[in-house]
Amino acid sequence: MSSFLESFYANGALLVMWGALIFHLLLPIPQSAHPIYYWRRLAIAIANKVNQPTNTTSQQTLSGLLTWVLFVMPAFAVLLAMQSLAWQAQFYQLALLLLALDWRGNETLTQQLIRGLSNEDKAYVRTSLQTCVNRDTAPLSLIGLGKASAETLILGYSRRVIGVLFWYGLFGGIGALIYRLAMELARSWSPAQPHYQHFGKPALAAFSLLDSVPQKLFALLIMIGTSRQSITSAITQSRSWHNPTTNWLLCGYANKFGLSLGGPAMYDATKYQRARIGGKIVPSAYHLAVLQKDIAWRIYIWLMLQSAIMFIIHKGF
Repeated sequence: MSSFLESFYANGALLVMWGALIFHLLLPIPQSAHPIYYWRRLAIAIANKVNQPTNTTSQQTLSGLLTWVLFVMPAFAVLLAMQSLAWQAQFYQLALLLLALDWRGNETLTQQLIRGLSNEDKAYVRTSLQTCVNRDTAPLSLIGLGKASAETLILGYSRRVIGVLFWYGLFGGIGALIYRLAMELARSWSPAQPHYQHFGKPALAAFSLLDSVPQKLFALLIMIGTSRQSITSAITQSRSWHNPTTNWLLCGYANKFGLSLGGPAMYDATKYQRARIGGKIVPSAYHLAVLQKDIAWRIYIWLMLQSAIMFIIHKGF
């Protein structure tokens, strides 16, 4: 027993991960004071300066690539340099992971969406969604708001919790925070928005590369306990989904609970046709609560698995 505890305490990375989760859930950083908030504002301000609509397609794409490098490479260099200057490496890793995580933010948003949908308060749901999605929420009906809420809930947890934890497990706090920063750039310059159609492609490609593995692994995890028919339908429908990074996850959850997801989406008055996935059940407040509970259990399982892997790797070394 004593050797087990010694090994556990010696594994600083594992203690940092659980410590960051506890601190984050008990004392979350307010959204308006979070450094990520200013990172997004700076990204949009710089993009509006360098992304000129008069430029050619290739010039806009090149500008997007250079701007992405300008944001990410210096951030990586500064984080790496500060690591060697930190008084305690574990505290530094803890701080970076706290900045990257956003479990509590997803919980708060989910509760707002559940409250709004249960009261059929479309204005409240639209306002809540607008803070975390790029699509236009004003024209959405109650049905459309239910679909958008379910999709936002699934992707929010999978990226801001699972993706962050995955990259922390590989490259520590720096890996987790760089992943989160890349995610915010991809969202801020989303090519789905017409004025970022070409400028945002490099940021989206870079984030998709970082996001692909944790998304696929989490999708496999959520299929545990799912019927074979649902899995077959999810695989079939995933081939028609426009985003190959999120197709397994969204199609998996849509078919697991028979929810109707996908369909048209509006971005800056431009309508995009997306495949319809899942079953025929329109997501309601009840279904959001069920989704949140199922995702929470999958995150707990992920944490146990990742903790075991990190512990075994430490023991091996």
